Amino acid sequence: MAKYKKKRARELQHDRFRDTTMGFFDRLGNLLEGRGRTILYGLLGLAVAAVLVVVFVKWSNKKSNEAEQAIGRAITISRASVLAAPVAGSTEPSFSSEQERAQSAIAEFEKVAAKYGDPYKSESRYFIAANRLLLDRPKGISELSELTNSSVAEVAALSKFALAQAQESDGKLDEAAKLYAELAKQNSPTVTAETANLRLAKVYAKQGKKKEAADLLFNIVDASRKAKGSDNQPVPASAAAREAGDELKKLDPDRHAQLPPELPSLAG
Repeated sequence: MAKYKKKRARELQHDRFRDTTMGFFDRLGNLLEGRGRTILYGLLGLAVAAVLVVVFVKWSNKKSNEAEQAIGRAITISRASVLAAPVAGSTEPSFSSEQERAQSAIAEFEKVAAKYGDPYKSESRYFIAANRLLLDRPKGISELSELTNSSVAEVAALSKFALAQAQESDGKLDEAAKLYAELAKQNSPTVTAETANLRLAKVYAKQGKKKEAADLLFNIVDASRKAKGSDNQPVPASAAAREAGDELKKLDPDRHAQLPPELPSLAG
């Protein structure tokens, strides 16, 4: 009898669980009645979207890796050695002239630009224009000028700097000074104000503007020697600041002597 009661109690408990559970699904069914297909499609849509996101991320990473490798190969060619004769047994690329190297580099960068999107496309166009200066200088300058408006900030800064250097090399000092001044004002991570002002000072020196050049060089070195990091410790001088110090010493030794002393720990 006792066993029967226990068994019956379990059955009643099970029936209450079933009634409660079925009641929940019945209410849910009534609530979703007429909308089940819409909700099902919605859930399927979310699932498909999630799968597409995963596939796109994997594909995007794969394409990025491919693009980086491709542009890396092109850069390697653009920096290859120029030798009168190939080195026996060497696997490194080499060319007989800078023009030959530039032509080969352009061909590689054009492949990258044609196959991949930004930033690789714009980066490749910059390298194409820079190498083009050796083969067709007016066209290279034109391409660099166009790229100064690139939506890729790094490419815009590098193109403006290369264009300024080309103008300086061609003796168009006013145009070069204008570009360097713009870059100094922008102070981008790619072309810092220090670097741009150093080049601007050199242009001023070529134009006979000794005071303007000395002022720029002094300010670069002065700011560098006074700079401190987040730990309130002196920041090591950059290559541009060190070069500015050397240029100032040659241009105006008296002004150089007015600089604050370089800390012993950073000297040399």
